[in-house]
Amino acid sequence: MDIQLLEEQQADLRLLNLLVWQNGSLLFRRDWEPDIRRNIYSASKSFTSLAVGIAVREGLLSLEERLCEAFPREIPEDPSEFLQKATVRDLLTMGLGQDQAYLMGGQRVAMEETDWVRFCLSRPFSFAPGSRFLYSNTGPYLAGVLVQRRSGCSLTEYLQPRLFDPLGIRRTVWEIDPQGYTFGAGGLFLSAKELLLVGRLLLSEGNWNGKSLVPAEYIQKAGSRQIENDREGYGYLFWRGSYGSFRADGKYGQMIVVIPDRQAVVVTTAESRCSDLEKVCLDVIYPQL
Repeated sequence: MDIQLLEEQQADLRLLNLLVWQNGSLLFRRDWEPDIRRNIYSASKSFTSLAVGIAVREGLLSLEERLCEAFPREIPEDPSEFLQKATVRDLLTMGLGQDQAYLMGGQRVAMEETDWVRFCLSRPFSFAPGSRFLYSNTGPYLAGVLVQRRSGCSLTEYLQPRLFDPLGIRRTVWEIDPQGYTFGAGGLFLSAKELLLVGRLLLSEGNWNGKSLVPAEYIQKAGSRQIENDREGYGYLFWRGSYGSFRADGKYGQMIVVIPDRQAVVVTTAESRCSDLEKVCLDVIYPQL
């Protein structure tokens, strides 16, 4: 594979690792830096999504469950009409109906509140759930907390035997909140090679060595457009992208890009400030697949 254009831009793009998988084999790999575990930032959200998909199959929760039922202790005494209508599905689509983003990186450092569940649910719900896309850490955080409460363990403990162990991913670390809940919106540490394993699982719609780790129907919906935004649309904590792709996408270019029509996966780790790194990479890689 010829990536000369990316090579020429590498210093500006600040790519660290690039892997391309297609039709069952590693087509290309370039390590500008050693492949170590790094903070994958918001790509962590997609792992929370997979945990939700597994939990739905296990009967621990439902996407149609209303937040008032899921978080009865933290719901305000007189919940607004829109909060009463909000469901677990709305947590996954960035369509919760709030007018501001919460629990973002700079906010968390300065927050005096320690009960982040109560804090998030006490913020205004200004729009009908599902009517507007607003990128926020509120939804994935609450979704992750719900899985943890229903399963009785952290997200890392929940996913280890169900996802990580079958893929050969050893125990890792994941950011936690002040009360000890895994922060499902960010802070998971994985290597590019480990991200590729998850990308291959997504490409095979949740099947690994003849076993379904995540329901295929859930992955199909997670990677398809569930809500409109100013880009290609958004699924269940997965971005839709160019060339019919969908992806887990973390700050500075930590990406798992799945391209179903080419049976391919592209993984990047980076320290990039490029706002459209996914398209820059796929414009070079996709025509060669």
